[in-house]
Amino acid sequence: MTGLSNWYVVQTHPNAEAKAASHLERQGFSVYLPRYLKRRRHARKIQTVQAALFPRYLFVNIDLQSQRWRSIQSTIGVSRLVTNGDAPAAVPAPIISALKDREDECGFIAMAQGPSFSPGDKIRILGGAFAEAFGLFEGTSDRDRVAILLDLLGRKVRIMLGADMVAAA
Repeated sequence: MTGLSNWYVVQTHPNAEAKAASHLERQGFSVYLPRYLKRRRHARKIQTVQAALFPRYLFVNIDLQSQRWRSIQSTIGVSRLVTNGDAPAAVPAPIISALKDREDECGFIAMAQGPSFSPGDKIRILGGAFAEAFGLFEGTSDRDRVAILLDLLGRKVRIMLGADMVAAA
């Protein structure tokens, strides 16, 4: 690329981030689609799947002087190029650099692990046999499981749940 290029934001169609990125790359654009590994529960199974860090958005590096950037608007998978008026909205390069610095060796953004609760915090259980019950956060056994004290039949009962099964009350 000649001239000065910047990063810009592209909004994609739902679940079409990878498709849009592929078509933009075929047109000669440099694309950055930050992804992370997400734990998903489905049919009583827990799977780790790739997910876009910013659903429906990706970044594209464009030299507005030398590249035909208006073609982005009609690219398969793209909903629109985010603009300020008629001009594409630039993203400061340090933001892209900070995201890339958080990537692991496989190219996934490292997300904070484990709950951010303190012992004694009131929490709500999101699913399972105790769904919508409230309890007190007691601690963690590892990065995936948390200990909760529930008030059942007049006494405190300690149960262990997946960290993704609880939220702040």
